Amino acid sequence: MTAPVAVFGEALRRAERGEPAGLRLLGPDGAAVRAVDPGAWHAGHRPGDGALLARCPDGTVDLGCGPGRLAAALAATGRRVLGVDVSPQAVRYARRRGAPVVRQDLFRPLPGEGGWRAALLADGNIGIGGDPARLLRRCRRLVGPAGAVLAEVDPPGAGSWAGPVALAGPGRTSAPFPWAFVAADDIAAIAERAALRLAETWTEAGRWFVRLSS
Repeated sequence: MTAPVAVFGEALRRAERGEPAGLRLLGPDGAAVRAVDPGAWHAGHRPGDGALLARCPDGTVDLGCGPGRLAAALAATGRRVLGVDVSPQAVRYARRRGAPVVRQDLFRPLPGEGGWRAALLADGNIGIGGDPARLLRRCRRLVGPAGAVLAEVDPPGAGSWAGPVALAGPGRTSAPFPWAFVAADDIAAIAERAALRLAETWTEAGRWFVRLSS
């Protein structure tokens, strides 16, 4: 079966050409559980990015950075940042935009372990790996005791969910992989399991965000 990274990479190429690049996440029953638009991640700015970027300190690791929208914006201000993504296509686009980035599984060793001031999980990336508590524990190890995690979450009442999904694009559907959705009213309990606490919640342009600290 097709690897998820291949379906994602093709969507990024379509977005780069200005073609429709929408993808769907399919649940175990084959029904669409979420639509995603990699074309929005190619843009220079997405509504709601402003307050999120303002909270990113010098020394931010952007996990699942995609084509580097946020990492490039931080680098342009002179802040130290590192993007991390498993997609070779995403890494190429991010580097083209001037974002420092490594192609790596975020659960494997990364540069600066324990020394980052913030870990960034935007655009639904809190779902990576299908176990948000495990992901947040990984973030805590990356940032150390004084760091923070900045994450985008679903609105309150949306419900949280974890399980296998497949990525579907025009004519292609990936093999299943683990994913999760986390609602704003569930994040505090999940963060507690990772020895983190909810320090701040904010909204902008219909998007919801949280800051977690040790």
